[in-house]
Amino acid sequence: MNDMAPVRHVAKNMRVDLRLMAEMIAPGTRVLDIGCGDGMLIEHLFRTKQCDARGIEIDMAEVTRAVGHGLPVMHGDADSDLQHYPDAAFDYVVLSRTLQAVEQPREVLRQMLRIGTRAVVSFPNFGHWRLRLQLLTRGRMPMTATWNRHWYETPNIHPCTIQDFFDLCEREGYTVESWLAADDAGMRGPWKRFRRLANLFGEQGLFLLRRA
Repeated sequence: MNDMAPVRHVAKNMRVDLRLMAEMIAPGTRVLDIGCGDGMLIEHLFRTKQCDARGIEIDMAEVTRAVGHGLPVMHGDADSDLQHYPDAAFDYVVLSRTLQAVEQPREVLRQMLRIGTRAVVSFPNFGHWRLRLQLLTRGRMPMTATWNRHWYETPNIHPCTIQDFFDLCEREGYTVESWLAADDAGMRGPWKRFRRLANLFGEQGLFLLRRA
């Protein structure tokens, strides 16, 4: 990591959910970013929090881009490659806007909390009111800035809502240490005690989990 390419304007260009997820991660910790893209979060964690951060990414073009910036990113698939990591190898395992695109989301979460002490997860909320309204009025799969591909092109095969994710955590016995609902501009919703409002108005959910 000391031989990284010149600094990118990481914080300014980072997606909103990545900035919010970075706030959930303690300095100096070991982090695995699954589906890390070009490694922007990894670079941010290294430079601002001195984390030992690394990633896996299924898109080889993104892997090449990350490696070109001197980042420790490997080609890998969340559905099949997490089982090769030893138990408790990381303090945090991150999955940003990828849960809905994996084939086995329950198993991916289980693996994340096997190889990591905590998991940090973000996903677009399919329960947002705009999506509901589009389904109601148009009768077609909705399109928004987050859900921005036609149904026949999208990689999202398991869309879920914030309430769905809470239900899954309770079913699997995961402790939700922290969570928030936010819009795509990064404004946190004031709904910490009102899941139904978060499920209706939050464009994305972000969760910090640990095993119970």
